[in-house]
Amino acid sequence: MQTIEFEPIGIINSPFKEPKGTPIQPKAGDEAEGTIKVFPEFAEGLKDLDGFSHIVLIYHFHRSSKEKASLLVKPFMDDQYHGVFSTRAPKRPNSIGLSVVRLTKVEGSILHIKELDMLDQTPLLDIKPYTEAFDKRENIRIGWLEDNIGKMPDAEDDGRFSE
Repeated sequence: MQTIEFEPIGIINSPFKEPKGTPIQPKAGDEAEGTIKVFPEFAEGLKDLDGFSHIVLIYHFHRSSKEKASLLVKPFMDDQYHGVFSTRAPKRPNSIGLSVVRLTKVEGSILHIKELDMLDQTPLLDIKPYTEAFDKRENIRIGWLEDNIGKMPDAEDDGRFSE
């Protein structure tokens, strides 16, 4: 299989310095504020982004354990093992994360964001605008999370997937 390489387009600055205690989803980090420093060679791509209230960030889980990811994981909001692809656990076959965050301001190549759940100095791979007409779905099923979703506001990373 072909190896795929990505180069970061920027760095996410966050109040969360360590995995332990970090919100496990952006909605749980609703009071958290941070910035994204987009590298100068990508700054032109930010044109018109300030018209969006939310953006989708695709990033590298740079602090996730380097050992091979297990295909069965015990996620933060359950005590049972589930297939990694039915979870949002950070330790994955490819250490790629995705979060929808609130964009509050664009100042040149600096994006001000809220509702974040990533660690400080996270390498940013891409930005896409969140568009409800494209992204919102009806008649959603959430599998094993159905019985656990109420735990999200209080759930925090306990360090189980870090180095």
